[in-house]
Amino acid sequence: MNNPSFSGHGMYEIKVKGHIGETWSSWFEDMVIKTGFAEDGTPVTTFTGQLDDQAELHGVIGRIRDINMPLISVNKIKDENQKRRKKMNNSTATQSNDQYSLVKILGIWVAVVAPMVILAYVVKPAIAPDFETDPIGVGKVKLGLLSVGLIWQFVLSLIIVYREKGDLSWASIRQRLWLNTPRDPKTGESRRKLWLWLIPFILLIFIIWSLSPPLWDRWFVTLLPVFAAPPDGNIGEFLQQPDIQAQLVGDWVFLGLFLLLAVFNILGEEFLFRGVLLPKMEGVFGKWDWVANGVLFGGYHWHQPWQIPGSILVGIFALALPAKRFRSTWMSIIIHSFQYVILPAAILGVLGIL
Repeated sequence: MNNPSFSGHGMYEIKVKGHIGETWSSWFEDMVIKTGFAEDGTPVTTFTGQLDDQAELHGVIGRIRDINMPLISVNKIKDENQKRRKKMNNSTATQSNDQYSLVKILGIWVAVVAPMVILAYVVKPAIAPDFETDPIGVGKVKLGLLSVGLIWQFVLSLIIVYREKGDLSWASIRQRLWLNTPRDPKTGESRRKLWLWLIPFILLIFIIWSLSPPLWDRWFVTLLPVFAAPPDGNIGEFLQQPDIQAQLVGDWVFLGLFLLLAVFNILGEEFLFRGVLLPKMEGVFGKWDWVANGVLFGGYHWHQPWQIPGSILVGIFALALPAKRFRSTWMSIIIHSFQYVILPAAILGVLGIL
């Protein structure tokens, strides 16, 4: 058997004796699994996938040993898309497995902040009706423009994956954006019981949300009143107004725009900040990359600056921390999505459905 020592980030091929059963396939969801036979007729299973560090390699090998499949070989192989990626990235002379520079991190950050600021402070005032005479119309314009900015984040994330991986296959997207089962921080093994960590982090995000408006957000706008929220600034407070609720009855367009916003707020922000940026920030920020990621996330909210302090706390402790610790963007996606469980229910109640 080849010595299973880690020789750098890259594509690895692991061969074992026997054919893996469907029961165990979910243990290796980040790997491409193929079964076949050796020349002597021995059944062989081949696991192929991108591995980032030594803990991840030994995590895969540990899982193979746990299901009693004899190891044949561990080899680092040439990525089929390597030449293509080199050609596509020749102008920057960077490879997909490199950590980002500070300039690149901030460049991507600006690429998502600028459109949101333009949509909020240039486009919205130009096309939105008067709030006093048509508050629902203003709300629809705001939801639509926010959705445009968030869809751009989602598209930009896929563009970056394509440039770095050379394709948009599910395997490439999942590997690059950490869309995998949570992994044990010590062993690198995927463990389903780690999903239980969602419970305290979901509780934490609700605590931060409940405390942010009366504490950090209010303190921020007191010091800088120019950043105070406009009448339509907070969607939750907006929906609590009795006159607004009366006008929303039967307005399915508003609900549709809100659901569009909800989907891409989660996919756009989480794909970009936790999927694209977080895995590539350690080279600049070291072990505090998750803190820097949360600060960038909060600071990105210049299109609604009254929420920046709370967004920084949410970004650091409720989103970036679990995604980094368990190397899974699914953790932050699920946690982030919980704010959109309550508000749609409130809107459906206003529409007379609940």
